[in-house]
Amino acid sequence: MHRAWFVAAVTFVTITGAAAFRSLPGLLIDPLHQEFGWSRGTIGAAVSVNLALYGLTAPFAAALMDRFGIRRVVAAALTVIALGSGLTVWMTAAWQLLLCWGLLVGLGTGSMALAFAATVTNRWFTERRGLVTGILTAASASGQLVFLPLLSWIVERHDWRPAAVTVALAASAVVPFVWLLLRDHPADVGVAPYGAREFVPKPAPVTGAARRTIGVLSSSVRTGTFWLLAGTFAICGASTNGLVQTHFVPAEHDHGMPVTTAASLLAVIGVFDVVGTIASGWFTDRFEPRRLLAVYYALRGLSLLFLPMLLGPAVHPPMFFFIVFYGLDWVATVPPTLALCREQFGEDSAIVFGWVLASHQVGAAVVAYLGGVARDVFGSYDVVWYASGTLCAAAALMALVIRRTTPAARTLALS
Repeated sequence: MHRAWFVAAVTFVTITGAAAFRSLPGLLIDPLHQEFGWSRGTIGAAVSVNLALYGLTAPFAAALMDRFGIRRVVAAALTVIALGSGLTVWMTAAWQLLLCWGLLVGLGTGSMALAFAATVTNRWFTERRGLVTGILTAASASGQLVFLPLLSWIVERHDWRPAAVTVALAASAVVPFVWLLLRDHPADVGVAPYGAREFVPKPAPVTGAARRTIGVLSSSVRTGTFWLLAGTFAICGASTNGLVQTHFVPAEHDHGMPVTTAASLLAVIGVFDVVGTIASGWFTDRFEPRRLLAVYYALRGLSLLFLPMLLGPAVHPPMFFFIVFYGLDWVATVPPTLALCREQFGEDSAIVFGWVLASHQVGAAVVAYLGGVARDVFGSYDVVWYASGTLCAAAALMALVIRRTTPAARTLALS
């Protein structure tokens, strides 16, 4: 077996562990509201800072990986996450939640965002990139599956502080695993990338990471494709991380469902997300990514429009159908979006995808905050579900507008 598959396996396990750090915020809204009296909008603001930094850090992290190597960046990120999550157990004011969970955990998780998966895929694979992207994207769902029921049980039985400590310990445990087993480039172990016909020398470290990241952004924003990808991915983040991951559990709890049951439903989404994302990677290697995106967003929007009618105190067949349907579509958008970035922007695609991912998280951050505000103002989340469903329909239309670009046309557009 080619060494690239072992590196992909290490990356999968690392991202799986990182998913625990993003599983917790939705479980903290009600406990923090009850203990400290903070409004859901205030708590949602901390979650939105976390989500925004998760995205805004990603393009810089991709450039830093080119400068210092994947291992160093990921190990440092895990350490920052452990610090931020561990410090939350002593917080007494809302600004401390913003600092620990918003700033520190946001910076750490951003450094291990999907730009990390894109960097590994671009360096180690020239074939099966769509499939590998789907597998690594599914790792996030796998982590949610593993940790979310456990964290919800801890919150329900032992309060939220032990859950935060669990996240800190999980981050610390992954650090030596990354340092010992992950490698930066195929040349480090004397092999060619998977599918390559010739050996590829390891490139020299790229200095000026921040300057390069801003330069790539400056070039890419002059293309209409970048704005279409960023716009559709912002809606993707708004309708997944910002809405369902953050507010599904408290929304079900509003309708009388126990927190552990609602969290288990969210974890089941993670189960089917693994299937859907890997399948999406397989489809991306064979079908037009623009049409795949249009189908994914249209189906997601349709499901969100029906969700308010399905919420209730117990799990029933229509709700379980929604969970399965939505799970298959959760981040199925990532492989075709990354394929379009690679097609349009070539060797800078990992950094460009980092900026596109930043828009994903900005969209998630806005809805994470506005969802809490809507709950405070209207007493329910219904208006947020309907608005997100409408936005997904708009994203489907935007995806169809993206044009194919040949290498020559891409060079001309960026010159």
